[in-house]
Amino acid sequence: MTPIVECASLAKGRRHIDRIDGELVALIADRGAYVRQAAGFKKQARKFPSYSAVAQALAKVNVQVAISGADPTVADATWRAVIGALIACEHQH
Repeated sequence: MTPIVECASLAKGRRHIDRIDGELVALIADRGAYVRQAAGFKKQARKFPSYSAVAQALAKVNVQVAISGADPTVADATWRAVIGALIACEHQH
């Protein structure tokens, strides 16, 4: 985790938020690329997601959340949305 700096103004705080948003978008793009690669190794596309795979991914994230001090509710909702959207994209291709 990057050390959080004290912001002297709303504008500085927003600049940090914008920087982080850019980093998150890039990481989501990277994750999506690896998900697409992983989909190519599956024997057949599933109509429904593997609930055990989703549970495993969330469990790994929960460990990282606990270590980082991130809000667990926000992290869970975020990862469920990301995983769900990437599964939907996988079924479109």
